[in-house]
Amino acid sequence: MVQVAAALLFAIAAGLGITVILAMLRNNETAILSALLGEGAFPLASTPQPGPADKVVTLRRSAKRHETPRPVRTTVASRPLLSRAA
Repeated sequence: MVQVAAALLFAIAAGLGITVILAMLRNNETAILSALLGEGAFPLASTPQPGPADKVVTLRRSAKRHETPRPVRTTVASRPLLSRAA
């Protein structure tokens, strides 16, 4: 009786697994199949291409940022978490 129940539960779990896999394939079939074929989910034309940029934009720091004083970091003495009486 226990073996029959275990076999039935195994069959139900396998059926649910196959149903989930088929539902995933139905929703994202092109992305999944292209990933399995090694192409990836995104086409190569939309990826950034290596190499120098067409226009180079140089960034300047504002003078206001240079004049602001920087905070001084102080060292904090570490104290034990438990008291000596504990």
